[in-house]
Amino acid sequence: MTQQRKRLSGPEKVAIVKRYLIDRVAISDLCDEYGLQPSQIERWQAAMFEHGADVFDLKKGRRAKAAESAKDARIAQLEAVVAQKDAKIAQKNEVISELMEENVLAKKASGEL
Repeated sequence: MTQQRKRLSGPEKVAIVKRYLIDRVAISDLCDEYGLQPSQIERWQAAMFEHGADVFDLKKGRRAKAAESAKDARIAQLEAVVAQKDAKIAQKNEVISELMEENVLAKKASGEL
């Protein structure tokens, strides 16, 4: 007979890994208790350490909204600067193109080309 897979929630997985790391419960005892493989608990542990820094980067409440709106305002400001610089570059390209065209016509008229 095949055994049905266990579906554990995130908090349950964290609790299991916590028992393994903090409470020093043997991994074999946890596996027997929850019907898991040791490699599964080790993968959860690796995932927690890999993504653990994200927990400290979270900001809550008004500070998060204020930080987000400040970021949005800064992005809008920088996009305006980029658009302005792009317009200047386009204008310079037009001037250079006209000058190059005049230069080529002058060289042709003098017989240099």
